Amino acid sequence: MIAIVVYLAMVLWSLPIISGDAGGLMPFDLRPGGYSYDEAQEFLSALGPQGRTHYLGPQHWLDLFYPGLMALSLVLAYLILFARKWAVLFSAVAVLAAVFDWAENSAVAEMLNAGVDGVSESLVGWASVLTILKSGAVTLAMLLLLLGCGRVLVRRYQERSVKGN
Repeated sequence: MIAIVVYLAMVLWSLPIISGDAGGLMPFDLRPGGYSYDEAQEFLSALGPQGRTHYLGPQHWLDLFYPGLMALSLVLAYLILFARKWAVLFSAVAVLAAVFDWAENSAVAEMLNAGVDGVSESLVGWASVLTILKSGAVTLAMLLLLLGCGRVLVRRYQERSVKGN
């Protein structure tokens, strides 16, 4: 539940503030396909001092806690929904998603601190790769959760069908 509250705070409050300050451009965290050096420069140029301060402050504080809370929630769900060997394997995906998210946060902070004139192409490239890896791992982790929930629903339906006959 706490993970959902933190996620909603980011999506409904924090990230829109950043995007609004950057003229509607999407923050780095919300670009699942990554971004080029030129796109990063465009965002950094458009981002004002208040947006930068908010990104490095409240947004990164929220995003410090969210990956771990998300991973913990998913691990617990996998343990309920799957056999132990599968739950452990799937949990590795959730933990990896959190690690990629934390690494992405660090790279984004470096870019924000460097600013438009100081950011290097290699840093942007690395941050973009981390964003893509995070997005892919989170997507896979959530698909596994949906698969587990779907399996439970199908089994319950089948059990009710058998009892009804």
